[in-house]
Amino acid sequence: CTCSFLDTDRALVLLEEYCKKLRKPEEQQLKKAIRKVMGIFKSSLFQALLGSFTKKATRHGTISHPSLPAAVVYDVLGCPKD
Repeated sequence: CTCSFLDTDRALVLLEEYCKKLRKPEEQQLKKAIRKVMGIFKSSLFQALLGSFTKKATRHGTISHPSLPAAVVYDVLGCPKD
């Protein structure tokens, strides 16, 4: 499903924007952790697992909208969902 890949890209953009705001020395550990998450989102293994999960969940009616990565980022960063 192309939607899950687009949502991953959206999540990566949100994470990158948030990382740019982390400038204080005490925020660098958080920034490093976020960059690790971004690396995972970019990995081909994550993309394959996400695609598989999305197809199965959508087929079984478990989820109605396959925007898992973006939803997680919104929740973690406290962003409004539009």
